[in-house]
Amino acid sequence: MSSIVVRNLDPLVKDALTERARERGRSLEAEVRDILTRASQQRRYANLGLAFLAVGKENGGVEELPLSPRADVARAAHPE
Repeated sequence: MSSIVVRNLDPLVKDALTERARERGRSLEAEVRDILTRASQQRRYANLGLAFLAVGKENGGVEELPLSPRADVARAAHPE
């Protein structure tokens, strides 16, 4: 296993992480290890739309989302 040292960490960040660890019943070190592990395993997406779609799928899908009909009219990007 490897170790890292984080210097110049804002004390408020450390306090928030300590509280988060306490809420989850684990040590600060275990909490930070879990956060870093999950962050390193997150998928990266080519664009924001694909990221939203993936989150939707992970949470039950997007097929049933109510969509309001569009009332606006398409217009040219550069009016002549």
